Amino acid sequence: MQRWLSIVLALLLVSGCASYGVVENQPNTPADASDAYSVRAFRGERQDDDLGLLVAFSGGGTRAAALSYGVMQELRDTRIGIGKHSERLLDEVDVISSVSGGSFTAAYFGLHGDQMFEDFEQVFLRRDVEGALLRGLLNPLGWFRSTGRTEMAVDYYEQAVFRGATFADLKRAGGPLILINASDLGYGVRFSFVQEYFNLLCSDLSAFPLARAVTASSAVPVLFHPVVVRNYPDCDNEIPDWLVAAEQKGAHDPQMALLADGLRTYFDRDKRKYAHFVDGGITDNLGLRAIYDVIELAGGPTEFLAKLKRQVRGQIVLITVNASTDPEPVMDAGSKQPSLEETVNAVTDIQLHRYNAATLALMEKSLRDWAKEVSTPERPVTSYFIELSFRDVEDPGTRSFFNRIPTSFKLSDEQVDRVIEAGRELLRNNAEFRRLLADLARRSGDH
Repeated sequence: MQRWLSIVLALLLVSGCASYGVVENQPNTPADASDAYSVRAFRGERQDDDLGLLVAFSGGGTRAAALSYGVMQELRDTRIGIGKHSERLLDEVDVISSVSGGSFTAAYFGLHGDQMFEDFEQVFLRRDVEGALLRGLLNPLGWFRSTGRTEMAVDYYEQAVFRGATFADLKRAGGPLILINASDLGYGVRFSFVQEYFNLLCSDLSAFPLARAVTASSAVPVLFHPVVVRNYPDCDNEIPDWLVAAEQKGAHDPQMALLADGLRTYFDRDKRKYAHFVDGGITDNLGLRAIYDVIELAGGPTEFLAKLKRQVRGQIVLITVNASTDPEPVMDAGSKQPSLEETVNAVTDIQLHRYNAATLALMEKSLRDWAKEVSTPERPVTSYFIELSFRDVEDPGTRSFFNRIPTSFKLSDEQVDRVIEAGRELLRNNAEFRRLLADLARRSGDH
């Protein structure tokens, strides 16, 4: 089956018919900035200013969506003391950053809130999404259409999952700030779907379809075409202060220099008339660096919290949900040369895990630095870096089961059930999470 699929895909790739991306982003129009889906205009209805809670969902197809869904269930069922009252920890989430498969869970929760726990499994997790996409790819009627293969995926996600919702709908939902992240194929820039980034394109995010953003976040290159957006020339916007500040900071921070240089290219409108967005996992498979980018581009945690109209006076928490796997290679069992597929997978896994390790180290240090910056002598802020992954599953047989689950958009009911439960158990049993709950209980008792 894989051989035949490879042949069909090869035929699609070598076809002489040019494809053009459908452009659905609209130019900026004079409007109230409070209507934009932006960091600056975001209004979170948090219950507690003492606690700042950030969550990141990785890529990994339905496996990633199910694992993050299980974590959300556990946050929903975990109650913390707020003075004399008790609140769900889920209601304290300020920001969710996501890439690829994790973006389906993040976007659906941002749009529907608690309704996700009623229908997301049927709408997405237990649906044969991969089969529907493959049927669209293999349909001869679509092989030579000028709009490309990605439009088939956008149409499917529109009808089956997001039903025409836009970022204006996401704004009206009033949930946490959702950062859906993609990769700019031309310049390797991490791109977050917030108005601050869309301003660089002279474009209005509010009317942009949520399904199209999630498709961009999960569009595997070659298999799917990029999602294309227009970089509009007819606006007089100057380089924003936050980007100028980032360029100055980049003189001493190579990571920030790369980001600032990439974002500045959008102002070269004669050359960059369009931008092509693909899988966000290419530039950050954990969804963590987007949080780093947004906070640092805002001027640091103090300025970022000011934009969110938030104060953190007790705990700052970052939960990273990593759905990557460590399948055991079989090539070392003999002297036979590995296949092309085995070689590509091995090279990709090596790069992914090494980059993930660097990202985790960067974010753990940054979280400590951010906590220190927003602390005062009267109210010190404590950081909690909660890392969840299949590597933390204690039972070897169970861990092997998870590592054999493919990165696809079709899982069996057993796989979905066990991954959801793994998300719950990994969070519940995490030592750093238990430390957080103990400190929150102690603080509630002090109140």
